[in-house]
Amino acid sequence: MAGAAAIRRRFAAALVLALLALGLVLPQAGAEVYKWQDAQGVLHFSDKPPAEGQAEQVVVRPANSFRGMPVEPAPEATAPAKPSGKGKSVVMYSADWCGYCRKARSYFQANGVSFRERDVDKDPAARAEYERLGGSGLPLILVGGKRLNGFSEASFRSLYER
Repeated sequence: MAGAAAIRRRFAAALVLALLALGLVLPQAGAEVYKWQDAQGVLHFSDKPPAEGQAEQVVVRPANSFRGMPVEPAPEATAPAKPSGKGKSVVMYSADWCGYCRKARSYFQANGVSFRERDVDKDPAARAEYERLGGSGLPLILVGGKRLNGFSEASFRSLYER
């Protein structure tokens, strides 16, 4: 049985690494991850806590590949975005390869939301501003003075319509 325990530990370690790797690739979307050990000593990870017993909530944060790159922001980098029709400025820090950025862009255009897009891959000033804001995933959306990490229509609407 000692061999089975070692296999379970290796599997659990591989699972943790896989979850961390997903955190590096996927933007933060407010998902929760729970970790617990069952009566047989097996380590579990899930998006829901167990029905019975205690679970530890695990914080998974994507790595920021832009850290450590010295870039000075351009003077216009701090200029406010053009206000939307509802009087709120919307700024989206994005990248071409980001699927959630495309989804947000499409939503904004379809719903007449005026926004300013800052590509962190193509614009060094946008990258510097994103870092100054502590960005750790894309898109990073600013609605007036409020912040949204990632994108979902419901989350955006709740910020935008307040």
